Amino acid sequence: MTKLYTKVPLLTNFIKNIAMTSYAKRLNCTAPQKLLYSEYGDPLKVVNLSPAELRDPQPDEVVVKLLVAPVNPADINTIQGKYPSKPALPAVPGNEGVGQVIKVGANVKDLVEGDHVVPLRQNLGTWQTHLVLSKDIVLKVPQKLGVIEAATLTVNPCTAYRMLRDFTELKPGDSVIQNGSNSACGQYIIQICRSWGIRTINIIRDRPNVSDLKAYLTNLGATHVLTEEELRTTDIFKSGQINKPKLALNCVGGKNALECSRHLQNGSPMVTYGGMSREPLSVPTAALIFKDLQFRGFWMTRWSEKNATSIDRFEMYSELISMMTSNELHGPSYELVDFHNYKEALINTLTVKGMIGKKYLLKFD
Repeated sequence: MTKLYTKVPLLTNFIKNIAMTSYAKRLNCTAPQKLLYSEYGDPLKVVNLSPAELRDPQPDEVVVKLLVAPVNPADINTIQGKYPSKPALPAVPGNEGVGQVIKVGANVKDLVEGDHVVPLRQNLGTWQTHLVLSKDIVLKVPQKLGVIEAATLTVNPCTAYRMLRDFTELKPGDSVIQNGSNSACGQYIIQICRSWGIRTINIIRDRPNVSDLKAYLTNLGATHVLTEEELRTTDIFKSGQINKPKLALNCVGGKNALECSRHLQNGSPMVTYGGMSREPLSVPTAALIFKDLQFRGFWMTRWSEKNATSIDRFEMYSELISMMTSNELHGPSYELVDFHNYKEALINTLTVKGMIGKKYLLKFD
């Protein structure tokens, strides 16, 4: 009896896998697979490739075949259990991606097979070959939008856009200062500001190839690019080369952020959206009393949850997509990694390679 009992789950899984493979063949696609973790920890140890289930869509659902999904630092932090937003375990990682609709439910009228869509809800688990999703939580994107741009639409470009829109009124000719300027989000900030006529002071760490990085960011549209050391001694504000900034965007923290805030106009905000240095931001009393500086935080996940159906959200997507398709907005450099070689993408995102504005994306068959 014991031997028979232990074999039943294996037989059940075998039959289930046959059924899923058969359904996948009817949809003319490969057998579904997913990356899965059942506990928090080192992504290289807890994430594993597993078979996935694929079912017919309900009347208001669509079946989506994933094309590309990025590996973001937030995904890594989620797997490690360090991110505030935690899915129920076991979970499939991944918050961003783009897929192709391969089947639609009976009530779905505004989507057809072949459409490209982007999932809009957090923790849907995009690191898998297929998803069955409600039509209400996907955004149809134009075919002329590249799959890389589509796959990375909802985090970094949106973060940059919202921080520039929501914390102070910026007009053409105004200036913004930011650190971490070579990060993916930093590069979007530069380009959006260029498109809107806003000037940028961009702070980077010193490095052996600093002149190459300065040239790269300048080519994106940066007005000034300074190292942390150069910011401490610069005269670009006193000499009138550029107005003091009305907004500071901080993803580093520590002394770097404090130095950026020192150059703000009175009454201006510093918005923190990351902390790469892992150093706290200590604010001098004088900055609060005499300069009336504002220190705020921004988390794209919270904004998206609060504005799930708002006009602002969809106007943002529309404007960003328009900028991308007209070549005003380009993503950072990237590398596609085959889905089955996912550990390569994890390793590179975990190491310094993933901290220099380069994206690693999983490519599905």
